[in-house]
Amino acid sequence: MAIAAISPAPRGSKPRSAIRPQGASLAEQRSHWRENFHSVRAETERRAAPLSAEDQIVQSMPDASPTKWHRAHVTWFFEQFLIVPNDSGYEFFDARFPFLFNSYYVAAGPRHARPQRGLITRPNSADVAAYRAHVDGVVLRMIDEIAEDKAAKFFEVLEIGLHHEQQHQELLLTDILHAFAQNPTHPVYDDGWRWPARAAAEGFADVPSGIRTIGHDGDGYCYDNELPRHDVLLQKVKIARALVNNGEWLAFMRDGGYSTPAHWLSDGWTAAQNENWQAPGHWVERDGEWFVMTLGGLKPVDPAAPVCHISYYEADAFARWAGKHLPSEFEWETAARAGLLADAYGNVWQWTRSAYLPYPGYRAAEGALGEYNGKFMVSQMVLRGSSVATPLGHERTSYRNFFYPSARWQFSGLRLAEFP
Repeated sequence: MAIAAISPAPRGSKPRSAIRPQGASLAEQRSHWRENFHSVRAETERRAAPLSAEDQIVQSMPDASPTKWHRAHVTWFFEQFLIVPNDSGYEFFDARFPFLFNSYYVAAGPRHARPQRGLITRPNSADVAAYRAHVDGVVLRMIDEIAEDKAAKFFEVLEIGLHHEQQHQELLLTDILHAFAQNPTHPVYDDGWRWPARAAAEGFADVPSGIRTIGHDGDGYCYDNELPRHDVLLQKVKIARALVNNGEWLAFMRDGGYSTPAHWLSDGWTAAQNENWQAPGHWVERDGEWFVMTLGGLKPVDPAAPVCHISYYEADAFARWAGKHLPSEFEWETAARAGLLADAYGNVWQWTRSAYLPYPGYRAAEGALGEYNGKFMVSQMVLRGSSVATPLGHERTSYRNFFYPSARWQFSGLRLAEFP
């Protein structure tokens, strides 16, 4: 089964759900959101379709979640934040589901422990499908019937829910790949999967320096962590046009990159030793040759493909070994806006050296939805761009992804920067 929607999106494109109907009548808005709701919900099911019921239960580590849980959680999100506040007579599909499928929204109530999600064999996948169908029916009815004076807020929350589901569509793939990578039979999710074509690029480009404006420009949707738009002062710096590829990473490995502590941050060296890192995540050595577990199964490492499944610690160590450094998220965004980056989107998320912190003047929204981003702004690092698993069009220049520096199950890579 070919997974066309995990192909890279054109630079600057936006999710259909982000293209708000400007000046549209209420009837046109209803039609717009009905179409987008159908599209996003169907994409989740399409990504889950190649998986068996057993596949959908597995949780290969505490940071991952079962496919079945992802499908149910995004459904709970619509139920909790869209349906319940707007329908006082709503009857829950199953009163136990909010406890099982809440994630980290403390204000929304108690929740099942994240590391134990893989222990829940019931409700089964068919029950989750019925839950999704139930909530879909209610949401579609509400789209058609919401009163005009409540429509703006209703569609605002609906839009958040659609983007939230798109995030989980990416996690669905990264999590099942991690699970399959633990299986010695190397299961295939999609036998037609391959890396997208990459642009020819070499060398370093000068990033525009001086005072630069950072953050979302107001065109289309954004998360609150992309705001407020603000000015930063950039020093002169050069950024690599191309992503670091597997061939370059193999050279790092051959030169003792994983065994030379001088390249590594102290915490990174500790993590590498404790986890016995010898290569990127999902790599396997057989008879002196390196292979990598992909959504298409176990494949020989392609030297020209972007290196993937590396932690921030590994990215930083490689940069030090190369005599370079990682760009800041502000340097990356400025370079991307200037069109200086090849394959900025649709291949791998790119680690930056920027800590995930609030922008000046940031304020989280009130209530449970305010927990979406703000409470994670500590101890994590920012990645920019998008990956091969990102839903088509979900990327944008101001998007701030973030993970702990030891995380390596995501489609994460790097590009380099240097001072002139």
